[in-house]
Amino acid sequence: MVAVRLPENMERKLETYAKTLHKTKTEIVKEALAKYFKSYEQKRSAYELGENLFGKYKSGKDNLSTTYKQQLKDKIRAK
Repeated sequence: MVAVRLPENMERKLETYAKTLHKTKTEIVKEALAKYFKSYEQKRSAYELGENLFGKYKSGKDNLSTTYKQQLKDKIRAK
């Protein structure tokens, strides 16, 4: 059992939604928490969000971070 204290404006909104939707305040809070938990669990890491962008732009080469030593050697030898 959990008791939650809400600001007055939030309490009024909750009561209004409950009456409009013909649900109890408890049902609405449970649904809201379920949605919150679901969205929280689906959040991806910063790496996952940008994975398709790393190393592919400006040069057009996607292997620069793994072949940089060889590329540097090649540039030095070319001089």
